[in-house]
This record gives sequence, structure tokens and C-alpha cells, in this order.
Amino acid sequence: MAQYKYGVFLKLNQSADFDTIHKAGETTPYSGIYRCEGCGQEVISVHDHPLPPQNHHQHTQAQGHIRWQLIVSH
Repeated sequence: MAQYKYGVFLKLNQSADFDTIHKAGETTPYSGIYRCEGCGQEVISVHDHPLPPQNHHQHTQAQGHIRWQLIVSH
């Protein structure tokens, strides 16, 4: 889980961009921290680079495909 110490450096943003779920390997729409919907693993991805691919890490069948959600943007 992403953590922070000084809230003064973060700004609340209610944008729907944080609600979008992205497929593995899609182009990263915003630089930031992304969380895997299936297992909770977090990664940093940079705008216009691909999000980590399907083989980035292993999932159980119950966790399904790797899917990324933006949790902190830059």
C-alpha cells in the first residue's frame, strides 16, 4: 500500500482518471503509482511507457488477469 509522511506534499484529486482500470501492457496515461487490482502489488510507471505486462508477476486463477489502477499521479 502506498504510504506518505507529509500530507502537505499531496493534493486531493477527485478525477475519474483514478477510477479507470488499465490492461497489462497498455500505454501509461499518467506518470505515477499503479496498483494491481487482483493482488494489490504496486508499481511506478511513466507517461507514454507501457504498464507492466501480463507476465510481470504471477496471479492465482481467482485473482484473474493483471489490471492496473492509478492510485497516485505525478
